[in-house]
Amino acid sequence: MLLTVNQSELLLNVPAGALIKTTLVDFPGRVASTFFLKGCNLRCPYCYNTGLVLGGKAAEGDTLSTVEELFAHLEHRKNMLTGLVISGGEPLMNPLTPYIIERAKKLGYRIKIDTNGTLPDELQDLLQSDVSKPDFIAMDIKTDPARYAREICMHDSVLSKADIPSLLRRSADLIKTYPADCREWRTVLVPPLVTENDITAMAALLPEDASWQFAQFRNENCINPSYNDVPPYIDAELRKLVDYARTLIPGAVLR
Repeated sequence: MLLTVNQSELLLNVPAGALIKTTLVDFPGRVASTFFLKGCNLRCPYCYNTGLVLGGKAAEGDTLSTVEELFAHLEHRKNMLTGLVISGGEPLMNPLTPYIIERAKKLGYRIKIDTNGTLPDELQDLLQSDVSKPDFIAMDIKTDPARYAREICMHDSVLSKADIPSLLRRSADLIKTYPADCREWRTVLVPPLVTENDITAMAALLPEDASWQFAQFRNENCINPSYNDVPPYIDAELRKLVDYARTLIPGAVLR
Protein backbone atom coordinates (compact mmCIF):
# COMPACT_ATOMS: atom_id res chain seq x y z
CA MET A 1 0.00 0.00 0.00
CA LEU A 2 1.32 3.44 -0.90
CA LEU A 3 2.09 5.76 1.99
CA THR A 4 0.77 9.25 2.55
CA VAL A 5 2.92 12.29 1.82
CA ASN A 6 3.61 12.82 5.55
CA GLN A 7 4.75 9.23 5.97
CA SER A 8 6.93 9.46 2.87
CA GLU A 9 8.74 12.47 4.27
CA LEU A 10 10.37 10.16 6.83
CA LEU A 11 12.20 8.44 3.97
CA LEU A 12 13.59 11.47 2.16
CA ASN A 13 17.20 11.01 3.28
CA VAL A 14 17.36 7.25 2.77
CA PRO A 15 19.07 6.06 -0.45
CA ALA A 16 16.11 5.37 -2.71
CA GLY A 17 17.11 5.07 -6.35
CA ALA A 18 19.62 5.51 -9.14
CA LEU A 19 19.52 9.01 -10.65
CA ILE A 20 20.22 9.64 -14.32
CA LYS A 21 20.63 13.39 -14.33
CA THR A 22 19.90 14.04 -17.99
CA THR A 23 18.25 11.89 -20.64
CA LEU A 24 17.01 12.66 -24.14
CA VAL A 25 15.44 9.24 -24.76
CA ASP A 26 13.40 8.23 -21.70
CA PHE A 27 10.60 10.82 -21.99
CA PRO A 28 9.41 11.38 -25.58
CA GLY A 29 9.79 15.01 -26.61
CA ARG A 30 11.41 16.17 -23.36
CA VAL A 31 14.80 16.68 -21.77
CA ALA A 32 14.40 14.83 -18.49
CA SER A 33 15.94 13.17 -15.49
CA THR A 34 15.19 9.56 -14.63
CA PHE A 35 14.96 8.14 -11.12
CA PHE A 36 15.16 4.33 -10.93
CA LEU A 37 13.54 3.42 -7.61
CA LYS A 38 14.74 0.23 -5.95
CA GLY A 39 12.49 -2.79 -5.46
CA CYS A 40 10.41 -4.87 -7.85
CA ASN A 41 7.65 -7.45 -7.60
CA LEU A 42 8.82 -9.35 -10.70
CA ARG A 43 11.91 -11.38 -11.45
CA CYS A 44 12.30 -11.07 -15.21
CA PRO A 45 15.10 -13.56 -15.93
CA TYR A 46 16.76 -11.22 -18.46
CA CYS A 47 16.68 -8.09 -16.25
CA TYR A 48 20.10 -6.44 -15.96
CA ASN A 49 19.16 -4.01 -13.14
CA THR A 50 20.00 -6.86 -10.78
CA GLY A 51 21.29 -4.74 -7.91
CA LEU A 52 18.22 -2.49 -7.78
CA VAL A 53 15.78 -5.38 -8.07
CA LEU A 54 17.44 -7.83 -5.69
CA GLY A 55 19.55 -5.88 -3.24
CA GLY A 56 18.71 -2.21 -3.52
CA LYS A 57 22.09 -1.34 -5.02
CA ALA A 58 23.03 0.80 -7.98
CA ALA A 59 25.06 -0.48 -10.89
CA GLU A 60 28.75 -1.06 -10.26
CA GLY A 61 30.54 2.25 -9.85
CA ASP A 62 27.34 4.17 -9.09
CA THR A 63 25.63 5.09 -5.83
CA LEU A 64 21.99 5.42 -4.90
CA SER A 65 20.57 8.90 -4.40
CA THR A 66 18.09 10.05 -1.78
CA VAL A 67 14.89 11.86 -2.67
CA GLU A 68 16.35 15.07 -1.27
CA GLU A 69 19.33 14.67 -3.59
CA LEU A 70 16.95 14.11 -6.49
CA PHE A 71 15.12 17.35 -5.73
CA ALA A 72 18.32 19.31 -5.21
CA HIS A 73 19.18 18.32 -8.77
CA LEU A 74 15.69 19.13 -10.11
CA GLU A 75 15.77 22.55 -8.44
CA HIS A 76 19.21 23.29 -9.84
CA ARG A 77 18.30 22.20 -13.41
CA LYS A 78 14.67 23.36 -13.61
CA ASN A 79 15.50 25.92 -16.29
CA MET A 80 16.95 23.17 -18.47
CA LEU A 81 14.84 20.09 -17.71
CA THR A 82 11.11 19.76 -18.29
CA GLY A 83 10.45 16.13 -17.41
CA LEU A 84 11.01 13.55 -14.69
CA VAL A 85 10.78 9.82 -15.37
CA ILE A 86 10.04 7.62 -12.35
CA SER A 87 11.10 4.09 -13.15
CA GLY A 88 12.47 1.05 -11.38
CA GLY A 89 12.24 -1.62 -10.32
CA GLU A 90 8.51 -1.05 -10.07
CA PRO A 91 7.66 2.47 -8.90
CA LEU A 92 4.01 1.69 -8.14
CA MET A 93 5.07 -0.52 -5.23
CA ASN A 94 7.29 2.21 -3.77
CA PRO A 95 5.77 4.44 -1.05
CA LEU A 96 7.78 7.44 -2.25
CA THR A 97 6.22 7.62 -5.70
CA PRO A 98 3.14 9.80 -4.92
CA TYR A 99 5.30 12.20 -2.92
CA ILE A 100 7.86 12.53 -5.73
CA ILE A 101 5.15 13.16 -8.32
CA GLU A 102 3.39 15.83 -6.27
CA ARG A 103 6.59 17.65 -5.34
CA ALA A 104 8.01 17.55 -8.88
CA LYS A 105 4.74 18.85 -10.32
CA LYS A 106 4.94 21.82 -7.98
CA LEU A 107 8.30 22.63 -9.58
CA GLY A 108 6.66 22.60 -13.01
CA TYR A 109 7.90 19.20 -14.17
CA ARG A 110 5.93 16.84 -16.38
CA ILE A 111 5.95 13.29 -15.01
CA LYS A 112 6.36 9.96 -16.79
CA ILE A 113 5.87 6.66 -14.97
CA ASP A 114 7.31 3.34 -16.16
CA THR A 115 5.33 0.36 -14.83
CA ASN A 116 5.16 -3.38 -15.38
CA GLY A 117 1.35 -3.29 -15.27
CA THR A 118 0.85 -5.75 -12.41
CA LEU A 119 -0.48 -3.15 -9.92
CA PRO A 120 -3.64 -1.65 -11.44
CA ASP A 121 -5.10 -0.63 -8.07
CA GLU A 122 -2.05 1.48 -7.25
CA LEU A 123 -2.09 2.95 -10.76
CA GLN A 124 -5.76 3.86 -10.42
CA ASP A 125 -5.03 5.56 -7.10
CA LEU A 126 -2.50 7.84 -8.82
CA LEU A 127 -4.92 8.67 -11.62
CA GLN A 128 -7.69 9.78 -9.27
CA SER A 129 -5.97 13.03 -8.30
CA ASP A 130 -4.47 15.76 -10.49
CA VAL A 131 -1.59 16.19 -8.01
CA SER A 132 -0.47 12.57 -8.40
CA LYS A 133 -1.58 11.82 -11.98
CA PRO A 134 1.37 11.20 -14.32
CA ASP A 135 1.45 13.06 -17.63
CA PHE A 136 2.79 10.04 -19.53
CA ILE A 137 2.70 6.29 -18.80
CA ALA A 138 4.84 3.53 -20.28
CA MET A 139 3.89 -0.08 -19.57
CA ASP A 140 6.19 -3.02 -20.14
CA ILE A 141 4.77 -6.22 -21.59
CA LYS A 142 7.21 -9.08 -21.11
CA THR A 143 5.61 -11.99 -22.95
CA ASP A 144 2.23 -13.68 -23.38
CA PRO A 145 0.34 -12.76 -20.17
CA ALA A 146 -0.43 -16.45 -19.64
CA ARG A 147 3.31 -17.14 -19.28
CA TYR A 148 4.02 -14.61 -16.50
CA ALA A 149 3.35 -16.90 -13.54
CA ARG A 150 5.77 -19.49 -14.91
CA GLU A 151 8.44 -17.31 -16.53
CA ILE A 152 8.41 -13.83 -14.96
CA CYS A 153 7.23 -13.99 -11.34
CA MET A 154 8.92 -15.11 -8.16
CA HIS A 155 7.44 -18.55 -7.78
CA ASP A 156 6.73 -18.17 -4.06
CA SER A 157 5.16 -14.71 -4.36
CA VAL A 158 1.53 -13.67 -4.01
CA LEU A 159 1.71 -12.32 -7.55
CA SER A 160 2.64 -15.72 -8.97
CA LYS A 161 -0.71 -17.02 -7.73
CA ALA A 162 -2.74 -14.05 -9.02
CA ASP A 163 -4.72 -13.73 -12.24
CA ILE A 164 -1.92 -11.86 -13.97
CA PRO A 165 -3.63 -11.56 -17.38
CA SER A 166 -6.48 -9.76 -15.62
CA LEU A 167 -4.10 -7.41 -13.80
CA LEU A 168 -2.31 -6.53 -17.04
CA ARG A 169 -5.61 -5.98 -18.82
CA ARG A 170 -6.83 -3.62 -16.11
CA SER A 171 -3.62 -1.58 -16.23
CA ALA A 172 -3.71 -1.44 -20.02
CA ASP A 173 -7.33 -0.27 -19.91
CA LEU A 174 -6.40 2.54 -17.52
CA ILE A 175 -3.53 3.62 -19.74
CA LYS A 176 -5.81 3.57 -22.80
CA THR A 177 -7.69 6.53 -21.30
CA TYR A 178 -4.65 8.71 -22.02
CA PRO A 179 -4.19 10.44 -25.39
CA ALA A 180 -2.19 8.33 -27.83
CA ASP A 181 0.84 10.64 -27.59
CA CYS A 182 0.97 10.31 -23.79
CA ARG A 183 1.30 6.54 -23.50
CA GLU A 184 3.35 3.66 -24.83
CA TRP A 185 3.95 -0.03 -24.38
CA ARG A 186 7.40 -1.63 -24.42
CA THR A 187 8.73 -5.14 -25.04
CA VAL A 188 12.28 -6.52 -24.94
CA LEU A 189 12.78 -9.09 -27.69
CA VAL A 190 14.11 -11.98 -25.59
CA PRO A 191 14.27 -15.15 -27.75
CA PRO A 192 12.83 -17.61 -25.20
CA LEU A 193 10.01 -15.23 -24.24
CA VAL A 194 8.96 -13.33 -27.37
CA THR A 195 7.88 -15.22 -30.47
CA GLU A 196 5.15 -14.44 -33.00
CA ASN A 197 2.67 -16.35 -30.84
CA ASP A 198 3.62 -14.26 -27.79
CA ILE A 199 3.33 -11.06 -29.81
CA THR A 200 -0.19 -12.07 -30.86
CA ALA A 201 -1.20 -12.56 -27.21
CA MET A 202 0.43 -9.29 -26.10
CA ALA A 203 -1.17 -7.29 -28.92
CA ALA A 204 -4.62 -8.30 -27.67
CA LEU A 205 -4.05 -6.01 -24.65
CA LEU A 206 -3.31 -2.91 -26.71
CA PRO A 207 -5.42 -0.30 -28.44
CA GLU A 208 -4.98 -0.17 -32.21
CA ASP A 209 -3.35 3.27 -31.96
CA ALA A 210 -0.75 2.12 -29.42
CA SER A 211 2.89 3.10 -29.63
CA TRP A 212 4.60 -0.27 -29.14
CA GLN A 213 8.35 0.10 -28.63
CA PHE A 214 10.49 -3.00 -29.12
CA ALA A 215 14.09 -3.25 -27.88
CA GLN A 216 16.93 -5.71 -28.42
CA PHE A 217 17.79 -8.10 -25.60
CA ARG A 218 21.13 -7.62 -23.80
CA ASN A 219 22.58 -10.94 -22.62
CA GLU A 220 24.70 -9.53 -19.81
CA ASN A 221 24.33 -9.27 -16.02
CA CYS A 222 20.99 -11.12 -16.19
CA ILE A 223 19.22 -12.03 -12.96
CA ASN A 224 19.00 -15.59 -14.24
CA PRO A 225 22.62 -16.31 -15.23
CA SER A 226 21.55 -18.82 -17.86
CA TYR A 227 20.15 -15.92 -19.89
CA ASN A 228 23.70 -14.58 -20.27
CA ASP A 229 24.22 -17.50 -22.66
CA VAL A 230 21.08 -16.83 -24.72
CA PRO A 231 22.07 -15.30 -28.08
CA PRO A 232 19.99 -12.23 -29.00
CA TYR A 233 17.92 -12.27 -32.15
CA ILE A 234 19.91 -11.35 -35.24
CA ASP A 235 18.84 -8.25 -37.16
CA ALA A 236 16.76 -10.16 -39.70
CA GLU A 237 14.87 -11.94 -36.92
CA LEU A 238 14.25 -8.64 -35.11
CA ARG A 239 12.85 -7.05 -38.25
CA LYS A 240 10.62 -10.05 -38.93
CA LEU A 241 9.11 -9.95 -35.42
CA VAL A 242 8.54 -6.20 -35.45
CA ASP A 243 7.07 -6.35 -38.96
CA TYR A 244 4.69 -9.03 -37.70
CA ALA A 245 3.75 -6.91 -34.67
CA ARG A 246 3.06 -4.01 -37.04
CA THR A 247 0.40 -6.09 -38.81
CA LEU A 248 -1.44 -6.15 -35.47
CA ILE A 249 -0.49 -2.74 -34.04
CA PRO A 250 0.58 -0.24 -36.75
CA GLY A 251 2.59 1.77 -34.19
CA ALA A 252 5.03 -1.07 -33.47
CA VAL A 253 8.66 0.01 -33.95
CA LEU A 254 12.16 -1.19 -33.13
CA ARG A 255 13.92 1.49 -31.13
